Amino acid sequence: MELKRGLLVRSKAGHDKHGFFVVLSADQEFAVICDGKHRPLQRPKKKNCRHLAVTNTVLPEEAMKTNREIRRGIRCYLEKDPQS
Repeated sequence: MELKRGLLVRSKAGHDKHGFFVVLSADQEFAVICDGKHRPLQRPKKKNCRHLAVTNTVLPEEAMKTNREIRRGIRCYLEKDPQS
């Protein structure tokens, strides 16, 4: 699946391994991600796409305006999918 804005992803490598993030932007090699807490919108992380596992969840544009809304979207996904 191609990385696009709003897609929920899980980190497979690095210091943030197993963490869930939202893609803010992406190109062929890198994605800019944030989680609203450790990586807020003001300080997003640039991460290699090879180190991201894609989920089937896409947050709507309205749910990506503030850090609080991003955290809420990630939390709702984790509550629906407890095996994560």
